[in-house]
Amino acid sequence: MGEAHHQSVQELAASLGALPPEFVRPEHEQPAATAFQGGAAPDAPVIDMSDPGCGARIADAAREWGLFQIVNHGVPSSVVAELQRVGRAFFDLPREEKARHAAMDPASGKIEGYGTTLRLDDDLEGKKKTWNEFLFHVVAPPEKVDHGAWPRSPAGYREANEAYCLHVQRLARELFGYLSLGLGLEEGAMAEAFGGAGAGGMVFLQKINFYPPCPQPELALGVAPHTDMSTLTLLVPNEVQGLQVFKDGHWYDAKYVPDALIVHIGDQIEIFSNGAYKAVLHRTTVNKEKTRMSWPVFVEPPGELVVGPHPQLVTEENQAKYKAKKYKDYQHCKINKLPM
Repeated sequence: MGEAHHQSVQELAASLGALPPEFVRPEHEQPAATAFQGGAAPDAPVIDMSDPGCGARIADAAREWGLFQIVNHGVPSSVVAELQRVGRAFFDLPREEKARHAAMDPASGKIEGYGTTLRLDDDLEGKKKTWNEFLFHVVAPPEKVDHGAWPRSPAGYREANEAYCLHVQRLARELFGYLSLGLGLEEGAMAEAFGGAGAGGMVFLQKINFYPPCPQPELALGVAPHTDMSTLTLLVPNEVQGLQVFKDGHWYDAKYVPDALIVHIGDQIEIFSNGAYKAVLHRTTVNKEKTRMSWPVFVEPPGELVVGPHPQLVTEENQAKYKAKKYKDYQHCKINKLPM
């Protein structure tokens, strides 16, 4: 392998005619072999947040799909455009500049900084690489933010992310309220269970995914199938199709909807709801000609907080389906594939 490990996916994309074998998924995972074939595929719900009935639709979507798109969500398009502009500009920087931020070391618990899957030399035998690069950093609460992990260039990066984060914090609270009510609980139940406001409160982790053009996209994945560990994920996509959702035994495209934000239900909400809401199994495909990018924000409980099924949702007939765990212990088990 040698040299390839020192290249970024972006550099590989520019120089290759065929996909290196470590990126070729086994046949049962290849997009071409596993995508939905047949008639009209169902679309994940698109929900208008200005509609008075949106709360019930959000709860239904969380039960049936684990994923939905929201429009009229109150995030100004100028704020989203600026978030995307500075993110694209970071990935346009020379590799040496991006590599200055390559501080990721998930094994030691350090997840902030720039990463490319090619840097993971400790891959398990037979484990395949995914066709992407990424940047992670905490955007809230202030006491958990390390601006040293944030790009210093382009200019305006910090301001754009901070402005967007304020809207995401508001939206997360709104969504938690609707999802709590949808379970027959008090509106504030979910926000409270995940750390609520104040010090030690919920953590907002910004990620940028970058998927350059891929010579054989039908054989590769940008992100392998997974559910998010977090409570909710709010995601801004670019216009290049790629996100797929697993439902009823099939992979379906989550179609690009202009100005929409995509909401994923994560593991912690599934646990809190005792299985009423579903964490969405999803993956990302890549494109031969175009670069796909996405900007997910993961809303996480503080690491020391214990999350388990809400007591009001556990009854004689409906026993607890999940163990209560500190979020940091849950993360450790999931990352290291240990029994839950």
